Amino acid sequence: MPELPDVEVYRRYIDATSLHSPVAGVEVPSPGVLRGTTPQGLGRALRGRPFEETRRHGKYLFVQLGDDGGYLVLHFGMTGELAYAVDAGPPPEYTACRFRFDHGGSLAYVAPRKLGRVSVTGSSSGFIEEHELGPDALSLSKEPFRRLAEGRRGSVKSFLMNQEVMAGIGNVYSDEILFQAGLHPRHAVNDLDSAALGALWRAMRKVLRQAIAAGAEPREMPESFLLPRRHEDGRCPRCGTGLRHVTVSGRSAWFCPDCQPLS
Repeated sequence: MPELPDVEVYRRYIDATSLHSPVAGVEVPSPGVLRGTTPQGLGRALRGRPFEETRRHGKYLFVQLGDDGGYLVLHFGMTGELAYAVDAGPPPEYTACRFRFDHGGSLAYVAPRKLGRVSVTGSSSGFIEEHELGPDALSLSKEPFRRLAEGRRGSVKSFLMNQEVMAGIGNVYSDEILFQAGLHPRHAVNDLDSAALGALWRAMRKVLRQAIAAGAEPREMPESFLLPRRHEDGRCPRCGTGLRHVTVSGRSAWFCPDCQPLS
């Protein structure tokens, strides 16, 4: 599932390809991805308005529309991605929604499993509040991060993935963050002392930033990352021990039993 680094890459992709030309038309081959609107309503909201700028909050991407038109909201579900074309030829396979621009280019929202969501909102901050999203994970400084953990029960993996606590981290990057911090995914978050919380915060920022720099491509991640090895027969990049996985809050968590012991 696209997480914060992936969505940040998509945000920059829109900035590089799709800003400032008015939307000439909207095509919605898969109306099931729409939330709170219809294909006709989406067309009325966007037509004639350019994409002015972008904002990301957690796993959500907000595209500000010109003429005070509010925001287009994109969530990428399990397999969503974006594809820009310099012309308005046939859309890519699995296109769920496509935006055509006056200059002739087009931006396709591609969703093979149709699990993403496309909507419009008048206020990005209002949308964030309505959906009870916590602060963006990459925006958190050390002290606010520590306060979020205070008095919280449950595993540290569940803490990282709780979108109401902080937005943006999912199953994959929580495993990487915990590996870099040397913490077992089942470690109780309320057992972390100040030093461990500081290490966890630093690992979170390091992982998210390096993943963005790698274009969220596993093959481009640093050699020290667990992520490209997060599979059966995968081995720890530090010690070579075979990776294991356990279920935490219904999700599969990969870890190194030697580098991340459960104390």
